[in-house]
Amino acid sequence: MSKKNLCIEYLLKNASIPLLWTSIGTPLGLAEWFADGVTVEGENYTFNWEGVEQTARLIDKKANSFIRFQWIEDEGTEDHFEIRIVKEAITRQLSLLVTDYVVESDREDLILLWNKQIEVLRRKSGI
Repeated sequence: MSKKNLCIEYLLKNASIPLLWTSIGTPLGLAEWFADGVTVEGENYTFNWEGVEQTARLIDKKANSFIRFQWIEDEGTEDHFEIRIVKEAITRQLSLLVTDYVVESDREDLILLWNKQIEVLRRKSGI
């Protein structure tokens, strides 16, 4: 079943680029809001949620800008997920742009999941 691109933008008040980068660009930061635990071996990040593990390969990252992963089961496809820090040119407000790939029938569930995870990020980091 083919997946389609999903982009969601989350406006963040009271955020700073270094704080956001620490939250999205480091294993410890990701373990604060994205997963219960994160272990890294080379380019492979293993995320743990209540005892369930899933491994993704780090595809690319640019400090203070974005991080991009691909789930191991999606290798050989263009499917990936990315979290990007965006600074609005006029308002200077920061947001996170989440790009993910999803089977259409799971689209609403994935949006709810990202909304929940970003809410945890906001609560834990005070943004």
